[in-house]
Amino acid sequence: MRRSLVPLLIAALLSACGRDPDLETATLSTVPFPLELPPGAPMPPVPADNPLTLASVQLGRKLFFDPRLSRPEGTSCATCHITARAFADTTAKSVGAQGLKGMRNSPSLGNVAYHPGLFRDGGVPNLELQVMAPLHDHLEMNSDINAVSAALRDDPEYARMSIKGYGEPLTPWVITRAIANYERTLLSGWSRYDRYLQGDPGALTAQEQEGMQLFMSPALNCSACHSGFDLSDHGFHNVGTALDYGSDPGRQRITLDPADEGKFKVPSLRNVALTAPYMHDGGMSTLEEVVDHFATGGLPHPNRSPLMQPFALTASQREALVAFLRSLTDERSLDQLVP
Repeated sequence: MRRSLVPLLIAALLSACGRDPDLETATLSTVPFPLELPPGAPMPPVPADNPLTLASVQLGRKLFFDPRLSRPEGTSCATCHITARAFADTTAKSVGAQGLKGMRNSPSLGNVAYHPGLFRDGGVPNLELQVMAPLHDHLEMNSDINAVSAALRDDPEYARMSIKGYGEPLTPWVITRAIANYERTLLSGWSRYDRYLQGDPGALTAQEQEGMQLFMSPALNCSACHSGFDLSDHGFHNVGTALDYGSDPGRQRITLDPADEGKFKVPSLRNVALTAPYMHDGGMSTLEEVVDHFATGGLPHPNRSPLMQPFALTASQREALVAFLRSLTDERSLDQLVP
C-alpha cells in the first residue's frame, strides 16, 4: 500500500509545481493607478519608494478586507473602517479581534492621504507605518505582521498579486506599502457642497446655504479649524470635552508636554453625517449634540483652545447649521476600485 502511494505522491508534487503558470510568468507592473482627484483637490503626496500603481492598490484593497490579518481570524481593517460609513466605525470605541474595546473611536479614512500625522494624536508620521499599529495592538487586530506574511504569502492569488505589485513575495514590507497605497486612493470631495463651490447654485438648498454662512461667520468661527480642501487644519486642539482626560491625554501621549493634554487632531468634516459617534472617544452621538457642545464653549480645562468661545443659535439656525454639515456627504463611493 505504501509503495503504491509513492507514484501518486510524486505526480501530485509535479502537478502542484506546474499548476500555476501565471505565477511563473508574473512580473512587476508599473501601470500607474488612474487616481481621480475631486474638483479643487491637490495631488496627495506619494513616497518615492512606494509609487501608486494599479497593482499595488489592488493588492492593498484585498489585504484591507481580509479577515485573516487578525488573531484570531475574523477582523479586517474594514471591520472598523466601514465602506458605507466613509471608512469610519459606528461604535464609540471600536471592538477588536478578541472582543475587547479599543482606546478610541475609529475615524474616517477619507482623505487620509493628505494627513501629516496619523491617529487622533498624530503619533505616526505616514501611512506605511500606520498599518503596523492596529495589526500589533492587542485591543485591535492582536496580530503580528510576520505571522500574517507567513500565513498568506503561499496563497496563489496573493503570490501573483504581490509579484505584480512589488516584484517580490508577500513580505511585511509589501503588506504595509500595499495597504497604505489603497488608503491613499480613498479621496473625498464629491459632495453637494463641492458642486456648489464649483458654480452650481442649486446644489445647496436655501437652508443649507444659511448654515454655510453661519459656519463661516466670525461669530461661530468653525472655519478657523475646519478649513481648506479637507475641512480640517490637521492641527491639535483641546475643545473642552472633559476636565480630566484620564488614561487618554491625547497629543500629550506623543509630546509628553502637559500643555498638550486633551488635544486631539481636528477631524475632517467631510462625510460627517455618516461618521457618528463623534469625538475621540465617541462620546457624542449626533451632530446636534456636537453643535450644542461647541455653543457652550466647552468645559473649562486649562488647555482648552482660546478658539472655543460660546455662541447662541436660534432653533432654526441650529437646524440650518446641521443641514449644511449633512451636505458635506460624498455622492459617490470613496473606493475608486468600486465601479
